Parts: sequence; C-alpha cells; structure tokens
Amino acid sequence: MEYIKEEGTTLIIFGILIISLLLTDLLVFNKTAHKVKIKEAMIWSIIWISIGLLFGLYIYFSLGGEKATQYYTAFLIEKALSVDNLFVFIMVFRFFKVPDAYQHKVLFYGIIGAVLMRAIFIFFGVTLIGISYLPAFTFAGIEIKINVVMTLFGVFLIYAGWKSWHQEDEESEDFSKSLGTQFIHKLFRVYPKFNGEKFFIRIDGKSFATQLLVVVAVVEFTDLLFAVDSIPAIFAVSNDPVILYTSNIFAILGLRALYFLLASAFDMFAYLKYGLAFILVFIGAKMVLSSIYHIPSTLSLGIVGGVLIICMVFSIKKYKQQRSLSKNNIR
Repeated sequence: MEYIKEEGTTLIIFGILIISLLLTDLLVFNKTAHKVKIKEAMIWSIIWISIGLLFGLYIYFSLGGEKATQYYTAFLIEKALSVDNLFVFIMVFRFFKVPDAYQHKVLFYGIIGAVLMRAIFIFFGVTLIGISYLPAFTFAGIEIKINVVMTLFGVFLIYAGWKSWHQEDEESEDFSKSLGTQFIHKLFRVYPKFNGEKFFIRIDGKSFATQLLVVVAVVEFTDLLFAVDSIPAIFAVSNDPVILYTSNIFAILGLRALYFLLASAFDMFAYLKYGLAFILVFIGAKMVLSSIYHIPSTLSLGIVGGVLIICMVFSIKKYKQQRSLSKNNIR
C-alpha cells in the first residue's frame, strides 16, 4: 500500500513537472518562431537530459535502487531508439522543405502527440502482458512460465533488429504518399505551401490546411510507427507502468533540441544504425528468454550503454578519417 502511494506521488510530481516544462518551452523560450542554432540546441539538450537523469535520482530515493536501474535502462533504450526516429524527421523536413524557423513548432506538436499516444500504449501493454501468462510447467528441472505477449514482442523485435541492420538509406522515400499526408488530404482541402506558422488559412471564403499541418501529421504517424519498436523494447526492462512511462517521456522530451544537433552533424553517425539494430535483437532475445532466465537490469543497462558508446566511437573515427581524406584530395 505504501509503495502504491509512493508511485501515485511520483506520477503527480511527474505530471506537474512535464506540464510546467512544456508551457515554459512554448510560452517563454519559443514564443516566436526562429531558427534554432547549434549553441541553443546544445544547451537545451543538456537541460533535458539532466532533468531526466535527476528524475531517476528521485525514483532511487522514493522507490528504491532496482526501480531506478529500470528507469535508467528504459530511458537509455528509448533515447537510443528515438535517435533513429530523428534521422527520419530530418528526411521529412528536407522532403517538404520546411523552413528552419518552423521546425521547432512541428517537433513540439509531435512531442505532445507522443506523450498522449505512449500513455495509451504503455498502460494498455502492461495490462495485456499481465493477463497473458500461460500455466507454469517444468522442463529439464527448470520451471518455465511463458508470457505469450512478451514472447511475441521479443520475436518481433529480433525481426525488427535484423531488418534495421539490412535497411538501406531512406533518402529517396516519398513522404507525399505517407499515411500522415493521406490522412490530412482526406480530412481537409490542402494549400500546397507554408503560410507562416498557420495550420489553416482561408482562401475565397474556404478553409484550407497548410503544408505545415501535413508535416505535423507525417511526424505524428512516423512516431507512431517507431513506437511499435520502442515500446515493446522497454517492456523487457520492467512491468511497472509508472517507471516505463516516466522514463519514456523524459527520453523523448529532449528530442527537439537533439534533432537540431543531429541535423548539423548528420554524417557523424555511420555505425549508429547497427548499434540500434543490435539493441533491438538483444532486447528481443531477453524477452523471449524471460520465461527461463531473467537478465538483470544492471547488465542490460551496461550492454545497451556499452553498445552505444562503441558505435559512437567508431562512427566519429570514421567521420574524421573521411574528412581527412577529403581534405587531402582537395590539396
């Protein structure tokens, strides 16, 4: 009963903090549209990541060390997998030629949609997992209790990781045919240009959706598709919806600032997709094997963090080598 009370307090504090941060972001620091420069993006990335890490400390002191480890593991997994999402956002903005000044607004509404959608996914998913255990049985002296949903999620993540490893670049993807674009075109008449920060304009007495609303819809549907990968992955870390939801939201809240950093350093992440693919396969295997053996959260945190560090080191090394070769060729 005491633990439930602590989780309730955690959710209240979390809700107040998130609403305050989002309102401050929208009404104070980004009240007017502007191009986000690298320095500003770096400062806000540090701020958002720091807030997420500090909330993990609050979890440690209020809910215990094991819950804090689960929080940080889920936070790191979601943060890592979301980077792949950001690369697609870069492609979306390039495809639609979104002016720099409006990109932050698109990402802001994308985050709002993600906060709502992931609440549904996580709390529904935890409930579904809780009712999908098969009766326990013994095999070779080992007690096995299979969870149907966890096993299916695990197999799906292994497949998703394999597919991601072999996936070609998405430079040529036609986002004019995406679900988000089709959705807006079916609901509204669409004006095929941007009109400042407006989502709707009136022409000859008729209402039209602008291209900016189309881009927001594409970003929302893209995040929905990526959530199909990332949400099952964190179910391998914990079955506590409070831990999963808070870590997930803190991980994605800083994505807007991180986007502007990645957009300016797009070529520095050559090996990242392989690391993310490995993480998906590892998490999938953990879910499949969970009925036989539980991999500790600390070990999962170490493996995920280690893989990301290795990928970043080799990516930066390759980037520097390419720049060095390019300079030598110019000379």
